[in-house]
Amino acid sequence: MIGPLAPPCADSTATSDAGPDIARPAAPVFGPRRARLRGILAEERGSVTAEFAVVMPAVLVVLGLAIGGVLLAAHRLALVSLVGEVARLEARGDLDLAAARLAETAAGAEVERERDGPLHCVSVSERPGDGLLAAIGVSARACAAVSGEGAVP
Repeated sequence: MIGPLAPPCADSTATSDAGPDIARPAAPVFGPRRARLRGILAEERGSVTAEFAVVMPAVLVVLGLAIGGVLLAAHRLALVSLVGEVARLEARGDLDLAAARLAETAAGAEVERERDGPLHCVSVSERPGDGLLAAIGVSARACAAVSGEGAVP
């Protein structure tokens, strides 16, 4: 016997595997509520898989765009640094060193040079990467003051 607070049922106790001396209460019966819950759960079966199949490609697209944006920003920073260095080298007359620096870093880039009074300006445009990133162009422009006799005319 469980005690005075046990629910009044015909079989309110059941014996456990440990033996007939230990009593435990019988499992509660839910009735129609449990059947209704099973019906609702049966209707929802497979919805998580469908939602995952819809959301996963969207997450991958966003991740790809984020990584592509970071790669483009890094390439732009490297290009700005290169153009500044090339403009300074050409403005002081180190044309061979500037050409070597351009050849080793930006081999397929479009290079434009112009003289604006005492300034020598260099513009470089390039399409970084392959695939979808090749559709986006990255460019940089830098100017340096011309000095010395061997400087760019």
